[in-house]
Amino acid sequence: MTASTITADELSLLTALRRDLHAHPELGFEEERTSQIVASLLEEAGIAVHRGLGVTGVVGTLQVGNGTRRIGLRADMDALAMPELAERPYKSTVPGKMHACGHDGHTVMLLGAARALAADRGFSGTVHFIFQPAEEGRGGAKKMVEDGLFELFPCDAVYGLHNMPGLDTDEMAVVEGPQLASSDSWRVVFKGVGTHGAKPHLGRDPITAAASFLSSLQSIVGRVIDPLQPAVVSACSLQAGDPNALNVIPDLVHIGGTARAYAAHVRDQLEEEIGRLASGTASMFGIEASYEFIRRIPPVVNDAHATERALNAARSVFGAKVRTAFPPSTAGDDFAFFAGEAPGCYVWLGNGPAVDGALHHNTSYDFNDDAIASGVAFWKTLVEQELAAE
Repeated sequence: MTASTITADELSLLTALRRDLHAHPELGFEEERTSQIVASLLEEAGIAVHRGLGVTGVVGTLQVGNGTRRIGLRADMDALAMPELAERPYKSTVPGKMHACGHDGHTVMLLGAARALAADRGFSGTVHFIFQPAEEGRGGAKKMVEDGLFELFPCDAVYGLHNMPGLDTDEMAVVEGPQLASSDSWRVVFKGVGTHGAKPHLGRDPITAAASFLSSLQSIVGRVIDPLQPAVVSACSLQAGDPNALNVIPDLVHIGGTARAYAAHVRDQLEEEIGRLASGTASMFGIEASYEFIRRIPPVVNDAHATERALNAARSVFGAKVRTAFPPSTAGDDFAFFAGEAPGCYVWLGNGPAVDGALHHNTSYDFNDDAIASGVAFWKTLVEQELAAE
């Protein structure tokens, strides 16, 4: 199947649906309207539907022939808690919520592929269409796994697709190895002894300690982590004192941030070293420190065999416009929890130029409808090749 084989009527339907979803964004675990639309369209196509995994998740199952291989295809459904500022006919109708990462497009592309596969039935085996809630930091994939996704719907391989501004809409990147970093959070609280700002010697100043900690934080990546291993440590929150009490040294300073890595041992190092630095800083200043490292999302690492199969399908659809070298992202995606249960591959589909610089999570971002046909073609081809009828 090529992108050109989708009918004009079907493409028009999918485009209208994508824009409807864009206009009605729902946050993680709140995707009631979206999941109802997904379930209804799957059922209309004759696909068995299971609802409720991960609260609002939907799984459609299509079994054809006597093939024993089972694969899962994942699309995320949730929007982001941010305003849409760009003016477009299908602009978000919900204040403070928008589809700023293209999950509306991901949902529609997988729905289009499911409908096409149900109509043609040109394969032998089982495909599970996994419509996941709450990818944007709320733990939807983990919740679906905990609710028994892979016990109810066993998969021999699982695949994910995400749009990528900067690549053409008829272009795809399929790369073995790390694709997205782990995404973890950390918190440090320095506890000193508050005092008058004019008499710092009578207390223990946690603000000066925090400044020392922050100025030393990047030494972890710069001097502890192997320079050949990518890693990121960022402090993203700092809370201390009262701006209306500028002569008071406070008792507490709260600091929080994120840590990213592609390798499990580097992830472990980041957890250990942030804590070591916090403890050492507190000791140096004669104060106390509490530390918490919250493991949220593992890295997404593409399996070699699953990547080979995805690459074959991509080449069938996109020909020479398939990239086998593409830099991994330091963003995270909880597809990692699915790929931890079955060999996985996560691919990047072009979204065209970043119009006015609007990349993912930008208030002016929009999924490019020109990519719909390409995404449908890839999903359908992947299933038909991997579950080839005897």
